[in-house]
Amino acid sequence: MIDNNVINIKIIKLFNKYNIIKKKFLYHKKKKKLKKINIKLSKKNIWENNYYAKILSKKRSSLICIIRKIKNIKKNINDIKEIFKLYINNFDKKIFKEIMYEIYIVEQKINKLNISKMFTKKNDILNCYIDIQSGSGGLESQNWSKMLQKMYLKWAEKKKFKTKITEESYSYPNGIKSSTIHIVGKYAFGWTRTETGIHRLVRKSPFDSNNKRHTSFSSIFVYPDIEKKIKVELDTSQLRIDVYRASGAGGQHVNRTESAVRITHLPTKIVTQCQNNRSQHQNKEQAIKQMKSKLYKLELLKKNKDKKILESIKSSIGWGNQIRSYVLDNSRIKDLRTGMETCNIQNFLDGNLDLFIEASLKLGL
Repeated sequence: MIDNNVINIKIIKLFNKYNIIKKKFLYHKKKKKLKKINIKLSKKNIWENNYYAKILSKKRSSLICIIRKIKNIKKNINDIKEIFKLYINNFDKKIFKEIMYEIYIVEQKINKLNISKMFTKKNDILNCYIDIQSGSGGLESQNWSKMLQKMYLKWAEKKKFKTKITEESYSYPNGIKSSTIHIVGKYAFGWTRTETGIHRLVRKSPFDSNNKRHTSFSSIFVYPDIEKKIKVELDTSQLRIDVYRASGAGGQHVNRTESAVRITHLPTKIVTQCQNNRSQHQNKEQAIKQMKSKLYKLELLKKNKDKKILESIKSSIGWGNQIRSYVLDNSRIKDLRTGMETCNIQNFLDGNLDLFIEASLKLGL
């Protein structure tokens, strides 16, 4: 009897969530819109205007995808109801487990749709770059930057995104002065864009013989990979290109040739670096690609008059500018924008960031 009540309540909750999703995604309006597009695409002369026909086809595919997902959720809930009828007649534990599993699957589908609704900004669907820059504090700050690099790589792996470190300025014994990670995957920029800002670490430093508490800062800057999407013209006379020997923890190629490339955009002082490839030419191409992406994001910020973010990009890596504090002594990580907190520090540093990221996205940051 208890099992029956549990399942009944869960099915009712699923139907409520389903109805909310339908309203949120304007399900009925989308169905009407799809019907109109189908009529337009069925006309014989539609492909005379190839560009317009392609836009309509793209819209049609997008609408079909959302409508199908919402329909599928309703079908899944109805299937659960049918299995529930079997359970009432048999009280079989296997059927109960199956019902609970199917409920979990539907809840996951609804959650995924809710999350996709958060990615509303123009470049959210694109791949991205994450720049990590250590602040003042020497080895402690550089070690903190390395920890953040590992955290984002683990997070991307959990998301099944592809990653590549395009630039890394290594610091002995276990740190980095700076690093750039290229993340490839659907909505990679949408997921990571709210991580831009200063990340503050407080802990007893392993580099201090007196085991004193230290505060370190590292800057994170996320920008979309826009090369294939938008053309950004670069005036080469405004670029300073420097070549230098690649640095790293070791290897045959390291420090043998001047293959690493650093590009500075003189008007904005924006810098990009790449040392990932053996070829200087390939590193230069990658650094220019990153420069275009950074300049594009800067222009977007100017157009949107998003002064807060612009100032955080220009600001010093230090006190008063942090978006998140990681206090290891007190086992506490707190996001200063959303108020989200966790005591499970290791879980967070192992790449389980989604709860924090989702909270910031829901706030529209």
